Amino acid sequence: MHPCDPPQEREDCLHILPTSAQGTVEFVEDEQARLEAETDVKKRTRLALELMSVRLKQAEALQAQDRLDEMYKELGGFHGLMDNTLEFLDKSDQDNRKVLNNYKRFEIGLREFRPRLELIRRDIPIRYEPYVRNLIVYLRAARTKAIAPLFSDSVVPRARTKP
Repeated sequence: MHPCDPPQEREDCLHILPTSAQGTVEFVEDEQARLEAETDVKKRTRLALELMSVRLKQAEALQAQDRLDEMYKELGGFHGLMDNTLEFLDKSDQDNRKVLNNYKRFEIGLREFRPRLELIRRDIPIRYEPYVRNLIVYLRAARTKAIAPLFSDSVVPRARTKP
């Protein structure tokens, strides 16, 4: 298993980032403040997906301009938003139907990002590809993690058999 394969922490993958982009895998304070100000689970999930889309749109624009180190910063922010949203949903009351619906909303929202990341990956030089490829794998793992609570025993209890 490669050390950058999920579920390893993304900090393990910093060796594949250009030095100018290392240490920028978190999102900015403004985004964090906006997310923390939103207390409703549904609104926060939608806001996070919107911010992730903006980050990815910026990365696509920077990639088109061949500003690849700056593109990495945007992808790092995208990654940080994805992690933060999963962490928020994990800390929420998973027995609450509203939270489970937002896990589903988040998973569905993540689906749109993979083709866009694949387009970025195809058009960048080979030395920039490993992080983007690993981000795609991590996105798939995040989708899996987002739908896991929907299938836990707390949602549909197993039928108990009498001895």
